[in-house]
Amino acid sequence: MNFFRKSVVRKLFVHVVFFGLLITAIFLYFEKSQQVITLNLMLILLVAFAILFFLIYYIDVIKPMRTVLVEMQSLISAKPYKRIYTKRIDEIGILAYFFNQVTKSLGEISFDIKDRRRMISELDIAAQLQKDILPTADHSDLVGLSIIAKNRPASELGGDIFDFFSVKDKTYIYIGDVTGHGVAAGLIMTMASSLISVFSDLYDNPYDILVNVNKYIKKHVKKAMFLTMVMMCWDQKKQKLSYVGAGHEHILVYRAATGVCDDLMSGGVALGMVPNNSKVIKEVDLDLADSDLVILYSDGITEAKNVSGELFGLSRLKDLVVEYAAEYDLDGVHYHIAKDVSDYMEGHGQDDDITLIVMKREISK
Repeated sequence: MNFFRKSVVRKLFVHVVFFGLLITAIFLYFEKSQQVITLNLMLILLVAFAILFFLIYYIDVIKPMRTVLVEMQSLISAKPYKRIYTKRIDEIGILAYFFNQVTKSLGEISFDIKDRRRMISELDIAAQLQKDILPTADHSDLVGLSIIAKNRPASELGGDIFDFFSVKDKTYIYIGDVTGHGVAAGLIMTMASSLISVFSDLYDNPYDILVNVNKYIKKHVKKAMFLTMVMMCWDQKKQKLSYVGAGHEHILVYRAATGVCDDLMSGGVALGMVPNNSKVIKEVDLDLADSDLVILYSDGITEAKNVSGELFGLSRLKDLVVEYAAEYDLDGVHYHIAKDVSDYMEGHGQDDDITLIVMKREISK
């Protein structure tokens, strides 16, 4: 029976043999009974058998095949198509199964494409929202202090956070780095930026701001994720710069008088690591002379890799600060450091978000 069901050709062969044997049996019957078969009777029998054969063949082969071909044509011409339901295991059944599998895969691909487009659209919106909360300008010229800050994310949503803004007679400059990058890092970055904005209106020093930001981040961020940060405060009345470190990278200070670049530990622990960081962070005054530079950066710079996998490193960054500080103004220092980091990564690509802030002390004479 399976021999008969598994092949249309076999089935056709069986039908032909059956009708051939049937016609032969009829002729033998007439010959045995010594009856004469007239031409008209012969033609009637042949036509009847032909119609019966064609009817069976149409129902069993042509019609099912036409159903498969119609659905295939609908698929090819991008028209609505239907799944083909059949239990056949012959060539027509194979074609129907193949059609069903192809359309199933196309449906899954179509869903994936739509879902991917939706996700890309949402990422674009999130990326735009993130850009909107970053500084609207990359320069700020305060009385006694000039600032330039720029950022280059590694993906649509960055994990670096930075800003500079004034509240009354104080200007806050901060840089932070969320573990990793991408969607999760971008969300934490956005949360931290919003919290800083709120608490800077309630408190007048970076210490209290970061203590309270830490409390809220710890409640809403997973244990494996945290945010390193350095927040500086420029007191315009006192012409004094102070900072609070929360486990971030070194603070680089270029002394114009000696041409030396010092690296200071920022101190503290990252935001979100402990429930209460009030005992492990502190505000520190930073004494600056005329033309001294202060450089803040994210680890996307020191951990940038060249084509050989070698890290850019802190020493190389300090050497560039010394080289360019003696030759260029504030914009030139920032531009050439950023360019050297970009050139260093050529052939390897950017693995992490990059943020660079350069500040210059300018004492009126």
